[in-house]
Amino acid sequence: MTTVLTYSEVGATRPADSRWKQAPSGFRSYARTVEIGHGTDFWDQVSAEVIRWGVKRRSGFRVNPDTGAVEGANYRISAGFGPVLVHEPVRVVQVVDLPDRRGFAYGTLHGHPVSGEEAFIVHRDRDGTVYLTLRSLTRAAPTGPWRWGFPILLLAQRVYRRRYLRVLKAA
Repeated sequence: MTTVLTYSEVGATRPADSRWKQAPSGFRSYARTVEIGHGTDFWDQVSAEVIRWGVKRRSGFRVNPDTGAVEGANYRISAGFGPVLVHEPVRVVQVVDLPDRRGFAYGTLHGHPVSGEEAFIVHRDRDGTVYLTLRSLTRAAPTGPWRWGFPILLLAQRVYRRRYLRVLKAA
């Protein structure tokens, strides 16, 4: 697995920030926040789950190594589509672990079908309501066989985002 990120705007999804002010130009940006639960017990469970790649795993992906998200560590995310197995090499570029905000962002390494960054953040407000925020920056991979299929990859990304926004509600 190569260790070179495919973009230079590392940390641009800013998972530690409650507001995402501006996405860099040249990327398709996406941000969405949904309410997923309430209470301290729910928070404890879901904030631990998000760091263990729970959003990706519950959406049908495998993550290797099977560890929690560690800043600076490389991972391989895999998903199967019929007979096709797609591998996505990534690096965790930022982890946030605060009393009311927890999550991480990963960036794409060479060999990933797209180029950019994705963040999964859970946070809670004063009344104990828990939210999941997704943020992503996407553009075509700079090289490789997936570059020609970028429009199809954008459709798959939409499908998975819908899954991401639902999977922790059942945590």
